[in-house]
Amino acid sequence: MTVTRDSDPPVTRRRGSVFERLAALSYRRRWTAVLLWIVVVAAATGASTAVGSAYHNDFSLPGTDAQAARTVLERHGSGQADATLQVVVKDARGIRDATVTARVDGLLDRVALLPGVRDVRSPYEDGAAVSRDGTVGYATVTLDGEAENTDRAQVLKVVETVRAAQGDGLVAAVGGDAARGAEEGGGGAAEGAGMLGALVILVFLFGSLVAASLPVITAVFAVAASIGLIALASHLADVADFTPPIMMLVGLGVGIDYALLIFSRYRGELLAGAEPEPAARTALDAAGRTVFFAGCTVIIALTGLVALGLGSLQGVALAVALTVLVTMAASLTLLPALLGLFGRRIRRQVARRAARAGRVEGAGWRRWAAGVQRRPWTALLLSLAALGALAAPALDMRLGFADAGNDAPAKSSRQAYDLLAEGFGPGFSGPLVVVVDGGAARGTGGEADTGAAVAATAGELRRLLDATDGIAATTPPLPAGDPAVATVIAFPDSAPQAEATSELVARLRTEVLPPLKRTSGADLLVGGPTAATEDFAATVSARMPLFVSLVVGLSAVLLLLVFRSVLIPVKAALLNLVSIGAALGVITLVFQHGWFGVQPGPIEAFIPVMIFAIVFGLSMDYEVFLLSRIHEEWQRTRDPQAAVREGLAATGRVITAAAAIMIVVFAAFVLSPDRMLQQFGLGLAVAILLDAVVIRCLIVPAVMQLLGHRAWWLPAPLRRILPEVHLERD
Repeated sequence: MTVTRDSDPPVTRRRGSVFERLAALSYRRRWTAVLLWIVVVAAATGASTAVGSAYHNDFSLPGTDAQAARTVLERHGSGQADATLQVVVKDARGIRDATVTARVDGLLDRVALLPGVRDVRSPYEDGAAVSRDGTVGYATVTLDGEAENTDRAQVLKVVETVRAAQGDGLVAAVGGDAARGAEEGGGGAAEGAGMLGALVILVFLFGSLVAASLPVITAVFAVAASIGLIALASHLADVADFTPPIMMLVGLGVGIDYALLIFSRYRGELLAGAEPEPAARTALDAAGRTVFFAGCTVIIALTGLVALGLGSLQGVALAVALTVLVTMAASLTLLPALLGLFGRRIRRQVARRAARAGRVEGAGWRRWAAGVQRRPWTALLLSLAALGALAAPALDMRLGFADAGNDAPAKSSRQAYDLLAEGFGPGFSGPLVVVVDGGAARGTGGEADTGAAVAATAGELRRLLDATDGIAATTPPLPAGDPAVATVIAFPDSAPQAEATSELVARLRTEVLPPLKRTSGADLLVGGPTAATEDFAATVSARMPLFVSLVVGLSAVLLLLVFRSVLIPVKAALLNLVSIGAALGVITLVFQHGWFGVQPGPIEAFIPVMIFAIVFGLSMDYEVFLLSRIHEEWQRTRDPQAAVREGLAATGRVITAAAAIMIVVFAAFVLSPDRMLQQFGLGLAVAILLDAVVIRCLIVPAVMQLLGHRAWWLPAPLRRILPEVHLERD
């Protein structure tokens, strides 16, 4: 209760913002907040463990040839739609040798008894399943369930059984997409390496293990809760089984980054002489707003993936968006509670280190900004030239999916791939399934006539494919349960991921098959995993402009509202696009052209859109953090040059540290055995490096210097209708 004299003017107290009140509540009831987060993590983990996950890969592509072919095969009961494995065997004595035959038959009998195995077709039942020299053969194992969603444990049991049969000259391995998926690992030790590297950087930054641990603890709590929640959400929506490692990658980086932005502001308030609780409230009132806005931009960018209409990416996008949301909540509630527990100890450590340092905070960054401002054109042109050179290879990027030939040599799927390539040619592991669907012409005759017409068309199709350049061999027409449908399997003479195979698929659809389709009246559809890969890449490329426009447009509107400037959103969007292009160029050089000893291959088809969504959102973190401080100084002094210097001086240290942590966390995933995670980790690390070093430290100060007062220009009509959105608050 405050007592005032009658002569004193009335005291008006400003009502704290939502962020400030939230910080005060978490700070004062710190143990309750920490216990609530422990309960949330324990409940999510316990529930997901009890219920289990239901990850489901949805690779459907409505409107494409490959999807149409698959639908026809499923509807008419063809075995080509089932999930299968290939048990590949090799023996120099020949697999028809009596001793070898007995061993192979015994192996296949054991495989047939394993759970999840529906049928086993021996290589001795089909002459085409044995190589010309007789040393290599393969058995076809049909599994229960869909091809994309086989039981991983059951597939691994098949792999273990086949491996155990090797020896005395017999080589055996298991191939097929199901085997590849079962053998794929997650991040492995990458998560631990990333967190350890982040902790080391934070210790150097703050000079205290306690202070450095708080952002890491906040991120770990957020990721742990997200893992359980996403496993539960997989029962309600299609979430791909490769989502958890991507979610952990983003969650760790974003979680540490957000907590660091708030903690850095808290440390600055302590250095200014504030008590721990007021410092925490001010930090959340200021940097907490930035974190909230940055998290919203990441979520918007991720949900923009829904516009692509690709089921396999929608679940991933929503799961990662949920992770960012939980991470943001942890930064705004758990971190203030931890500051309440360790605030006084941190204040003593901050004061001791500041006394030893004896230098002005941000002096180096202030000098750096002044240097860039003296030669803005030089800094701008050199930076853009470097980014343009890095981005140029992305123009030649070839989207697709790596095949088993890119797997580690120790994997059974890679060994099977090599054996099949040795015995039957490099294209054997990626056959094209050409479907003859005579159902459209059924009404012109009886079932027998339709069946005869389809059989004749299938025979002509095989002769046509045999005469096509790029096809090494074909199978006889394979009937389905319905005589109106038949299938011819064609084996390219190039590897599934080879550019020649992509060209072959396009040539079959546009040149080779249309004449036969016109004369026969039947639908001729090119399907199979290889063709589906081509369709996926083409779909992503076709819908990418819509996705980019949606994400950039929504983010620009948010920046327009916050900074009340037309040029700031335009500048931010263009620079983010340049940095993302440079990151994709680096990925192309390393993984497509084989730099640094990496086996060349296509770029995973969904990597560019995922990197764009995540990096565009994360880049806004630094953009908002830097420009909000510049805007704060601009409103106070109306001196654009001084505003840039002071803004960079106040944020340069923390932006660099936050970027370094992100780079370490993301780059650690290059150590993963999974090629997709390697590309993802490298792309994110390079994008953040370029964004923090080249764009925030060089291009932004140069552009802001050149724009001067014009940077904050807003037309009068917009000024009148746009609402006031305050990001920073003194």
